[in-house]
Amino acid sequence: MTDKHPFELSSDPSRRDALKAIGFGIGAGAFLTSLSSCDKPEKMNVPISELKDPIYYSSATAIAKAIKSKKISSEEITKIYLDRISSVNPKINAVVQLVADQALTSARNADNALANGEDFGPLHGVPMTIKDSFDTAGIISTAGTLGRSNYIPEEDATVVSRLKNAGAILMGKTNTPELTMAGSTDNLVYGQTNNPYNLNHSPGGSSGGAAAIVSAGGSSFDIGTDTGGSIRNPAHSCGICGLKPTSGRVPRTGHIISFEGYDQSLTTVGPITRYVEDLITILPIISGSDGIDPYIYDIAVGDPDKIEVSQLKFAFYSDNGIASPIPEVVQVIRKVADEMANNAASIVETRPEGIEQTLDLWLEVLETDKNYGLNKVLTKAGTKTLSPFLTYLDDFKDFESPIISPRQFHEIFENWSLCRSRMAEFFTDYDIILCPVSNIPAHPHGFEEMFDLISYTTTYNLTGWPIAVVRVGVSSDGLPIGIQIVGKPWQEDKVLAVAKFLETKFGGFQPPVI
Repeated sequence: MTDKHPFELSSDPSRRDALKAIGFGIGAGAFLTSLSSCDKPEKMNVPISELKDPIYYSSATAIAKAIKSKKISSEEITKIYLDRISSVNPKINAVVQLVADQALTSARNADNALANGEDFGPLHGVPMTIKDSFDTAGIISTAGTLGRSNYIPEEDATVVSRLKNAGAILMGKTNTPELTMAGSTDNLVYGQTNNPYNLNHSPGGSSGGAAAIVSAGGSSFDIGTDTGGSIRNPAHSCGICGLKPTSGRVPRTGHIISFEGYDQSLTTVGPITRYVEDLITILPIISGSDGIDPYIYDIAVGDPDKIEVSQLKFAFYSDNGIASPIPEVVQVIRKVADEMANNAASIVETRPEGIEQTLDLWLEVLETDKNYGLNKVLTKAGTKTLSPFLTYLDDFKDFESPIISPRQFHEIFENWSLCRSRMAEFFTDYDIILCPVSNIPAHPHGFEEMFDLISYTTTYNLTGWPIAVVRVGVSSDGLPIGIQIVGKPWQEDKVLAVAKFLETKFGGFQPPVI
């Protein structure tokens, strides 16, 4: 989607030495090493906060440090990522809008500012992509729906603005299913996104484009949203990290599914990265009230480095009673539990009572308004033709006829409250719950048992609890397997401390061969 970019190197000897050390040849001011030839997972075992070979698999945190220490410039790393996108995106169709010239201009501005002693923040000069369901000023933002095919917002979503203010460089937008409402990433505007580990499989949804390009090394990080697992399932499917923060921590302002609905607490916004350290870096940047989303609170983010994992009490389960996982998923969960038995205060195999009813309850909550809210969004967008998975909305357009009684409405929300109460009571005895993200690894395109896939994640949209996903295993056919690390409200520090521990023990992200 963009021309190859020349890699113009500084004449500074310290920078030349640094770039040689991470696998770049120096000569005639050009980028001499083929990016595709650098895909060597065996070189990934250097500390995460250091630059890697190839450099595009480095963490955003390490890139920011390298830019500030002038080992590499923002313009140089932005060119590398743009070149990587041009290499891998034709295979995976993850980046759907690219603003290369704008990104390079912003990168040069970041370099000039740094040269003048100005520091924009913790992500100074770091290139990123953003899920297409977020508004981005001056860039087409479709949310995967035809009515917005040419829609260009005037303002950034709150999280986009905060990341830019922290110094990040926006390179483009990543694919999402229409209105984010599916577990596979495909729409009538941009088509289907493929999984970088196996192009015949889905990267998950709805943040599938974000997860696919981060996994493929085309972006340092992205931002996803999660109403029923849309950060966690793509992270699991693409072998990377994702964080669904506590409901009420990150504003939804400027997202296609925002804060207006009765079910607003189901939807959260969080980072999608290759490494846990980037979840830790990004969460405080995007958190806190923006004065617009009325459900967001200014509660401090704790420091994961201050958490002693060995003092935490764990519960774990491998089967939720809804969709039994394949043996490989069970084996991975049990392997993690065995590790924690030697490294935690305690771990017990148990699951919350009634968890097997949570998928049905989530569906009831989501459809209490008989999809009036979704149809309202589509009407505002001007969409006339729906993606196949949304055509059922046409059956619910007689909004003047009462479809649900006041008694039914009350009972649905009473059951939701009772569910949250039972789940909270269970959690009083533990600090962390470990469980599968899904019953299988990444699903093939055309897979139909979608509710089974999300049954492990929707439970925790009902509770609003924070959850991180990190890769802890691999299937026999080479697909990543992640784990959910569930914490109590506002205790992302404990969740991320455990995620960092498991990343160290089980290897975390391993690059796909693409």
